[in-house]
Amino acid sequence: MIVKNVEKKEKNTAFFQVETDAAEFEAAVNGAYLKNKRDIYIPGFRKGKAPRAVVEGMYGAEVFYQDAMDELAPKAYEFGVSESKLQVVGAPAIADVNVTEERTVVYTFSVSLYPEVTLGQYKGLEAAKEHTELSEDELQHEIDNVRRRNARMIDVDDRPAQMGDTANIDFDGYLDGERFDGGKAEGYSLELGSNSFVPGFEEQIVGMQIGEEKDLDITFPENYVENLAGKAVVFKVKLNGLTYPELPELDDEFAKDVSEFDTLDEYKADLRATLQKRYDDQADAAFRSAIMRQAADNMTAEIPEVMIEDKVEELVRNYAANFGVTDRSISTAELIKMLGIDEESMAQTIRPGAEFQVKTELLLDAVVKAEDIQVSDEEAEEYLKKVAEGINASPDDIRSYYGIDFIKEEQKKEKATQLILDSAVVSETAEAPEEKAE
Repeated sequence: MIVKNVEKKEKNTAFFQVETDAAEFEAAVNGAYLKNKRDIYIPGFRKGKAPRAVVEGMYGAEVFYQDAMDELAPKAYEFGVSESKLQVVGAPAIADVNVTEERTVVYTFSVSLYPEVTLGQYKGLEAAKEHTELSEDELQHEIDNVRRRNARMIDVDDRPAQMGDTANIDFDGYLDGERFDGGKAEGYSLELGSNSFVPGFEEQIVGMQIGEEKDLDITFPENYVENLAGKAVVFKVKLNGLTYPELPELDDEFAKDVSEFDTLDEYKADLRATLQKRYDDQADAAFRSAIMRQAADNMTAEIPEVMIEDKVEELVRNYAANFGVTDRSISTAELIKMLGIDEESMAQTIRPGAEFQVKTELLLDAVVKAEDIQVSDEEAEEYLKKVAEGINASPDDIRSYYGIDFIKEEQKKEKATQLILDSAVVSETAEAPEEKAE
């Protein structure tokens, strides 16, 4: 094979040609004949026994060309990329393919190239870093959540339903006098005040007595499912029973039940430290993200669309894997439909996230090169052990799966990230938003 006519175009694209020699093409054509001959029937020969010359004589000399060209294409592409030293991203496209009179094949490939990156400022960047001290109210809010999770449910038999109760109900929904799908259930437990049902439903149960039946007039929201959106319906409801949560006393016994501590004071101190660390970690993550985004925004790079599309697919597949969907034969478009990802989520969340990740990867590669960041074998082994401990695997398993070169490249990027963050400056502390610890 030979490579010729390598031509870089605008927007980080390139074309190059690879020409196979006649012997390579002949071998591929004969391979195509051998692969297909068992299915070929020629009068006068048993099925699959017709010589190649006879088959070509009946169907034309080009009968096996397409299969042969398809067979050679990946080899030609890999050879062309290697010989031309192009740094290609994404899948190639075959712009043209021809068989010459000399029975060689000329492929013309169109590819996207890894973009050239011009670094801007990436050292000494500045961003605000929140520092929020946990308040007594926030600590108490979290303790109350723990108490609610450990509450004892008490049966109610001497009063009507009220907010905070859990109501056991039967309900049956009607639209224009006809039952509608999904509107019926028996023995359903509903926490009143949880806002888990359509607006107005829970409020109308308040005041009902156990055993009472009642018609609830409800209008579905305009953004509800299509066949019920904005429609007025009637739910026939029966209240079967009521319970309410009895919170445990806030004392040493409570601390023993919900933690490893013997006293309430010890439990509170540990919970305070845990929540404060959560705040601090969130502040660190926000600071890190702000600095890395600045560094990425300061660089200049014309990013090929294929890099964004590949990252979008990676994010979608990772999200699908959380639900146990790992079949690579399912297309990205099918996964998006299966997962219920709408255009708004794609435009506002997934695609921007993909763009930021791609820009960050380009940034770190460029910083590694600019700073001549290296990783020794000893450093790689220590890094490998640390990663293995984090995912409960053996270093040998990770090494054999990824390869030591990949591991070193990842460690170089981590070093580049730390270099950027170590040089960053904390600006004036922003006021922390008033949020409750959950």
